[in-house]
Amino acid sequence: MQLPSEAPVMTLANAILFPQSMLPLFIFEPRYRRMLAEALGNHRMFCVAMQRPDQSRERPCPVAGLGLIRAAVKNRDGTSHLVVQGLARVKLGKAVRYRPYRVHRIAALPTGLGEGVRVQALAARVVELVTQRLDAGASLPFQTLPTLEAKGADGATNTAALEVYREVVKHLASLDDPEQLADLISATLLPAPAQRQSMLEMADVESRLRYLIRFLLGDTSRPDPATRPEA
Repeated sequence: MQLPSEAPVMTLANAILFPQSMLPLFIFEPRYRRMLAEALGNHRMFCVAMQRPDQSRERPCPVAGLGLIRAAVKNRDGTSHLVVQGLARVKLGKAVRYRPYRVHRIAALPTGLGEGVRVQALAARVVELVTQRLDAGASLPFQTLPTLEAKGADGATNTAALEVYREVVKHLASLDDPEQLADLISATLLPAPAQRQSMLEMADVESRLRYLIRFLLGDTSRPDPATRPEA
């Protein structure tokens, strides 16, 4: 799919859109209602960017997720519910306009795949660590699978929820694309928006996998800033 040279930008406090992930959104602001209507009449794409945490005025982070509107349901009051699928990491360039909503020039962020054998080994280690945590009964903060934390009336972990969890792990193990694996685990597993944004900004797949391994081993330090693109 050819990416547009410019796209609308929705700036949100804690939402990060990774490639291949699905993000549900509720559209209620008038400016974003207009953005949605125009996007549906055009290429159905817009960017989801995290608001810079150190800024009081609206200012998106320099790397965002470009998404495709997969489903849109308009409500009687003019609001809408969407499901957006991530397509690519993009670097936000010059703003084309600010009103009624932001439109920026965008460019796909190049990906560094690293050495093939080493990357495949790191990907296998990530899946192994996720599986170990599950087998040990650890609670994993999956962002998009809240049912996995369901508890029964006696406080025991819901068996059906664990079965879904196991199916997720099987799916992860079946992926033969380390980049997709890293993105899906980052989108669902990392609990802090700042962590997920750092992973979105990290172009090198090997670095992403190494960070996930550190996270799963209990080292929740932020990724090395040297691996992130300049603002």
